[in-house]
Amino acid sequence: MSKNVTQKLIESHLVKGLMNQGEEIALKIDQTLTQDATGTLALLEFEAIGMTHVQTELSAQYVDHNLLQEDFKNPDDHLFLRSACKKYGLWYSRPGNGVSHPVHMERFGVPGKTLLGSDSHTCAAGSLGMLAIGAGGLEVAMAMAGEPFSINMPKIWGINLIGELPDWVSAKDVILEMLRRHQVDGGIGKIIEYYGPGLNSLSAMDRHVIANMGAELGATTSVFPSDQAVRQFLKSQGREEAWQEILADKNAEYDEYEEINLAELEPLIALPSSPGNVVPVQAVAGRKIYQSYIGSSANPGLRDFSVAAAIVNGKQVHERISFDINPTSRQILENLIELGYLAKLVHAGARIHQAGCGGCIGMGQAPATGRISLRTVPRNFSGRSGTQEDQVYLCSPETAAASALSGMITDPRTLDMPYPRFEMPETLCLNTEMLVPPIAKGDAYELEKGPNIKPLPILEPLPDQLEGPVLLKVADDISTDEIMPAGAKVLPFRSNIPAISRFVFSRIDETYYERAMNYQQQGSFVIGGDNYGQGSSREHAALAPRYLGLKMVIAKSFARIHMQNLSNFGILPLIFINPDDWQKIDQDNVLSIPNIRAAITAGNKVKVINLSKNETYDTKHQMTPHQVERVLAGSLINLVSHKKSNQ
Repeated sequence: MSKNVTQKLIESHLVKGLMNQGEEIALKIDQTLTQDATGTLALLEFEAIGMTHVQTELSAQYVDHNLLQEDFKNPDDHLFLRSACKKYGLWYSRPGNGVSHPVHMERFGVPGKTLLGSDSHTCAAGSLGMLAIGAGGLEVAMAMAGEPFSINMPKIWGINLIGELPDWVSAKDVILEMLRRHQVDGGIGKIIEYYGPGLNSLSAMDRHVIANMGAELGATTSVFPSDQAVRQFLKSQGREEAWQEILADKNAEYDEYEEINLAELEPLIALPSSPGNVVPVQAVAGRKIYQSYIGSSANPGLRDFSVAAAIVNGKQVHERISFDINPTSRQILENLIELGYLAKLVHAGARIHQAGCGGCIGMGQAPATGRISLRTVPRNFSGRSGTQEDQVYLCSPETAAASALSGMITDPRTLDMPYPRFEMPETLCLNTEMLVPPIAKGDAYELEKGPNIKPLPILEPLPDQLEGPVLLKVADDISTDEIMPAGAKVLPFRSNIPAISRFVFSRIDETYYERAMNYQQQGSFVIGGDNYGQGSSREHAALAPRYLGLKMVIAKSFARIHMQNLSNFGILPLIFINPDDWQKIDQDNVLSIPNIRAAITAGNKVKVINLSKNETYDTKHQMTPHQVERVLAGSLINLVSHKKSNQ
């Protein structure tokens, strides 16, 4: 039977289940990736499980989010991460070495391997022919402990690429076209596999751009073949021996099909405040901007900075513009220096920031209130930039650089210059020194815990009856940025759940924390719309609300990773069978579910009683048997601890 690339990757790692759409399967995980905003908690969870050493082929911890050191919290946590890597056997990427995804691709990515990461953009490694999936930190901790990763078998969505990109159109425009067609929930329950002759003109880093933002479609992951473009990339990194060819068989089939003619694409841009709000650049050309920002995991390659440098070479950006350059790795920065591109950017007025995630997650480089910021980042959710009343547009480096010169949104095709096509140098500066390898025997190594690192909260099992108030009702597409904000003010508390919980839902309702604390013991509920919990994989968006007493979320639908995180921390995720029932429930209504443990054990239908209105609503859960176990136990940690104590 002919197989596509996704089927080959899953089949070679399948340890339980059958590859039937919707059936729960379990996969062996070869590699894990954690970053400091989620990895600190993941390593505390790994400690709580009682493990002494990682069981994967390779696990890597990156420090790329919390680089601002305003006080002791971030540097103390960096020391903890370094000590945990030594104790448990992980690679440690030092602060300033760069964003996890491109660095992992450069140094550790291997075609044919599985990668589980506590960052939703882990899917970027699909550009190398890997099966790379974002998940909550607790699931990554379990993978580091040698446990398989469970997931419902997704649909495989084949995207046939034909043609070749025209001048001034690049990989960012390909994924923006996907978002224009399908919005932020179009990929839910699907793995996107790209194939076809159009791949011949896309480098491995071009594919990284596309795979990275598959997360914005809600896709489980994105997959590309491992072909000569991947081989060339690994060769440029001094790792050609890691390459193996992985191609779809002739006549391979997909559950869904689509075609994109690259030659027909034009420069695109996503308007505030959703990656799915995509229009042609020419439709909004002329709007005045304040900031033009190049970098992030969504456009991390050397070509993304070099093309921008060529566009602004010998010119000055508009005097109103903050032209922010965020190198994605120390290695990229060294090559920009060596090849002369950095000098061109600096002379044109660029502000150079350290290699890391930076402004993408609101860690500096925030834009002015209400002013347009063009960014090559993957997300533009309201307030994510660090400015509550922001106006973030997502675009390609070409559009960002052209607009920086004019001071307004500019279609790069209107520039009076030839398109500066990037030619990869024959040799690159390689930087491996900033990666600290695991030590052979780290068991006796002591963990360094600063005063901001607090123990994980105790989570009680699900009671027989749920009853409590609806503290919040939200609309469609609520993101984890809105549930649990990031940014310089909040992220330093990522290892301190009681402290970070004060910011839960603060961008939506500043009174939520105080009201929730009144029901911390009894429990409370949230009502959500479609695609509840889209965006980042941060499990703090489940654990912190759980600490405040959140016991159940009823929504029209859930984003994959967030629903998994809810069940991991004992929060019951229910779905309205009749979506119109969402309108009938008001904030402060008191809901009740008697015999809830028996109900979710016996089947997937649950009746919810509105005591305030004397109404009953039909709901269902879509949890796997494993997820039901976790909710009943109060958390995955409780479940694992109980099993270990009985062994």
